[in-house]
Amino acid sequence: MPPSPINIGGLSQRTGVNIETIRYYEKTGLLPPPARSQGGFRQYDDQHVRLLRFIRRGRDLGFSIASIRTLLALAARPDLPCADADQMVARQLGEVERKIADLILLREELRKMTNCCGEVVAECQIIGSLTAPHDS
Repeated sequence: MPPSPINIGGLSQRTGVNIETIRYYEKTGLLPPPARSQGGFRQYDDQHVRLLRFIRRGRDLGFSIASIRTLLALAARPDLPCADADQMVARQLGEVERKIADLILLREELRKMTNCCGEVVAECQIIGSLTAPHDS
C-alpha cells in the first residue's frame, strides 16, 4: 500500500519550512508541483519531503536559491564527479569566513563604544563615534 499523501500543512510540519515558502519554491520550480486531489488540494509525497529537507538544509548553510538549484541538479546525477559540489562548498565556506571576519570587526567596534562615561548626550562617546569618519 503506498504511503498516504501529505497536505501542505503536514509537509510544513515535517520539514520546518513555512507554507508560503513551500508555495514560493513550487512557483519558482525549485520544488516540483505536487499531485492534486479531486478537490484541488496539494498532495505531497515522501520525495517532496526529502527535497524540501535538502533545500532547507542548503538554505540553513547559506546557499543561494541558484546554488541549491545547481546542487539539486548534481544530486539528480549521481554518476557525475563531485568536484562542482566541492567548489560550491569551498566558495560558501569562504563567504562564511568573510562574514565571520566582518562580525569580529563589528564586535570590536561595539566594544570600543561601550561604557560611554559621559553624563549627558553632549559628552556621549557613542553618539560621537557614530558621527565620526569611518575607515571602510
